[in-house]
Amino acid sequence: MNRLLLNADMGESFGPWVMGMDHEVMPHVDLANVACGFHASDPDVIRMTVRLAAKHGVRVGAHPAYPDMVGFGRRSLACSAEEVENLVLYQLGAMAGMCRAEGLTVSYVKPHGALYNDMARDPEIMTAVMKAILAFDPTLPLMTMAIRDTGAVRELAAEQGVTLWFEAFADRAYDGEGRLVSRREVGAVHHDPEVIVDQAVRIATGRPLIASDGSELVLAADTLCVHGDNPESIAAVRAIRQALGNLGGDS
Repeated sequence: MNRLLLNADMGESFGPWVMGMDHEVMPHVDLANVACGFHASDPDVIRMTVRLAAKHGVRVGAHPAYPDMVGFGRRSLACSAEEVENLVLYQLGAMAGMCRAEGLTVSYVKPHGALYNDMARDPEIMTAVMKAILAFDPTLPLMTMAIRDTGAVRELAAEQGVTLWFEAFADRAYDGEGRLVSRREVGAVHHDPEVIVDQAVRIATGRPLIASDGSELVLAADTLCVHGDNPESIAAVRAIRQALGNLGGDS
């Protein structure tokens, strides 16, 4: 079994306002998706998070978003394809500067929130994000959603020459297409650690999940997103790491 890399969204605090428990979750993940300042974070938080990743040997990914700090980047904005390309490129540059200061490099790109969801649904937005990556560093992988049928996005990535990393979620419910159930829906987010660990193991071993419509869903993923914003979620991350290690999927 190929190793399933654990990733987590990091560096989403702002000034004295703290979000997440980055110091507790960083030792247990492989990849840190660091906010670039558009939906969360500030220069001090970004550099502190990159430094923390370097301390624990965690690879840093840029986590760009729409410029919507009030909405935490979870609201779609009416941006043209050119605007999307430029806002992603701008945030990549900022993250690269912070990484360079701490002896690291940007290892991949994972868009945040509404930009992530819009990109997965709209080929024009996906292409714009890919163009930003190609202009910045064509070797960087783009993290995107593992859905039931990834044929179209694989074809687009092949046309553009961009590497894809497919991502699944341990603590989110899925619909029949393999897309995340809206957070506005009851049951969209799993809170029971046993359910979260079971879903992680199913994804890692290629066993089916049960989608919201009752159908079986198998997700082929390269990386698993975990969250660490409270003590219960930190415990779940540790349990996932242990469970994957027991499967031989950890190193």
